[in-house]
Amino acid sequence: MKIRDKFAAEPRTFSFEFSPPRTPDAVIRLFETAERLRGLAPTFVSVTYGAGGSTRRNTIDVVTRLQHELGITAAAHLTCLGHSRAELREILGELATRGIENLMLLRGDPPRDQPSFIPAPDGFRNAYELVRLARAVGDFSIGVAGYPEGHQECADKTRDLEHLKLKVESGADFVVTQLFFVNQDYFAFVERARQIGIRCRIVPGVMPALSWPQIQRMAKLCGASIPPALARDLEAAGDDRPRSEAIGIDWAMAQCEDLLRRGAPGIHLYTLNQSRAAEEIFAHLRKNLSALMPQSAAGSS
Repeated sequence: MKIRDKFAAEPRTFSFEFSPPRTPDAVIRLFETAERLRGLAPTFVSVTYGAGGSTRRNTIDVVTRLQHELGITAAAHLTCLGHSRAELREILGELATRGIENLMLLRGDPPRDQPSFIPAPDGFRNAYELVRLARAVGDFSIGVAGYPEGHQECADKTRDLEHLKLKVESGADFVVTQLFFVNQDYFAFVERARQIGIRCRIVPGVMPALSWPQIQRMAKLCGASIPPALARDLEAAGDDRPRSEAIGIDWAMAQCEDLLRRGAPGIHLYTLNQSRAAEEIFAHLRKNLSALMPQSAAGSS
C-alpha cells in the first residue's frame, strides 16, 4: 500500500527507519527486530541506502522481504550520490518491478574525505531532480527530507526551504525531517514551510540519544543542536550503557509526547536497528495516544 494513501486514512502515523544489514548475522537480527516492532503496527518502515549505493542490493532485498514476508509497508531510500541518470532510471525500474511502491529520495551526503557533494558523471546535483525522474518512471509514493535547523550546507534557512518546496513541487508526497532535539525547531520549521506554500504532511524524525559519543557523532553529521540538559546527563552517565539508554529513552518519550500533544501528525523514529528503545517509546505512545490528541495537526497536509 502506498504511504500517501495511509496518510490519507490515518491522522497520526508511526514509522521506523532501519539501516540495511551488511552481514548474514545482521540480516537475522534486523528481521528479529522488525518482527517485534511489527506488533506495534507501524504505518510504514524505511530502509536507508549506503553511500554511493554501497548497500543497494541489501536495501532492495530487505524492503522486498519486509513487504512480502512480514506484511509491513516499506519504503526504499535512494540517493543521487554515485549514480548516473541512466543508473538511477535502471534502479527505479527494478524497484517498480519488485513491487516497491514507496521511496525516500535524497541527494545523499558526500563521503567523509570529500569536503562537498560532487555529482557522478551525468548524475544529479539535487534531490528534486531524482524526484522528477521517479515520477516519470512509475507511480511511487515519494518522501523527501526536511531540515528543521537548516541543511548543514545551506546557512540560509529561507533558501533551504525553497529547496524543499522544489522537491514537493517536483512530485514528493510527504516530508520526513532530519533528527532534532528541540521541538520548537520543528514547529517553527512547519510554520515557515506553510507560509511559502508547502502543504504536504511533515513528519518529525526523532532519534533516541542512547550514548554521548553516538549522539555527538550523529548531531555533527546532521547539523542538529544538543540541548545542554541532555548533554549534561549523557556526559554524566559516561560508559554506563543502561543509564545512558534510560536517559535517551526518557528524553525521546517526552519529546514525542510533546510533539503529538502540540499537533505533530506522527513520529518517524530513527532506530539504528535497535529494537528496545523503539519498542518502549512506541508502546508508551500508543498506550497514551488518546491523551495526546490535539485539536489540530501542525504538520498534516
